[in-house]
Amino acid sequence: MSAPRILIADDEPLLRAELREALALLWPEAQIVAEAADGIEALRLGRALAPDIAFLDIRMPGLDGLALAQVFGAATHIVFVTAYQEHAVAAFEQGAIDYVVKPIGMERLARTIARVRERLGAPPPDLGPLMRRLQAKAAPSWLQASVGSAIHFIDLADVVYFCADAKYTRVVTDTMEAHIRLSLKELGEALDGAAFWQVHRGYMVAVKRIASAVRGVDGALWVNLRGHAGRVPVSQRFQYLFKGM
Repeated sequence: MSAPRILIADDEPLLRAELREALALLWPEAQIVAEAADGIEALRLGRALAPDIAFLDIRMPGLDGLALAQVFGAATHIVFVTAYQEHAVAAFEQGAIDYVVKPIGMERLARTIARVRERLGAPPPDLGPLMRRLQAKAAPSWLQASVGSAIHFIDLADVVYFCADAKYTRVVTDTMEAHIRLSLKELGEALDGAAFWQVHRGYMVAVKRIASAVRGVDGALWVNLRGHAGRVPVSQRFQYLFKGM
């Protein structure tokens, strides 16, 4: 059998490097054919290279691992890499895929490699129906946020954007601003990656409220919001989102 071909997709460079080095030690005959820093790049590389195995971060900018698994599932064996076990464990219990949890443990990764090796002789399962069920369960439809001593229930459909604010996250709607006791990273793990895009280390925007992306005279990229007076900065890392899909 030819050397197994692996795609790694994770938006954390250190995690990609850690996984690459661990795979080289534990599975030296495998070939890492590509690495992707976001879901859109992973989709492009997966379609172009057709890897045998994809290690996918569950939460990435552009497209998350659950969405990618729906595309790759019938052609590629999927292993999720995640800081949160819930989605991956649910899928693993169905016998469809395996998972490793950040930070990656060598013993756990070795067991994963053994399972994947056993499956390489058989066609990958179609993960589409399972992933759609997990996505439906995963994404909340509302948030509890505080304004002073009051707790407000905010429909996610009303959110314009989220902004990192010290140890909290500020929730901005058309009519109010409130705070939740989650970091922007933690919030991003829970939200639907197709409905909310992280465009900056400190900002996450509701996609349906994006009116345009405009570059200023200084070269900085800004998002103008539909029906909202404010605008949100786009960092270099996330500018790929506005180059067409």
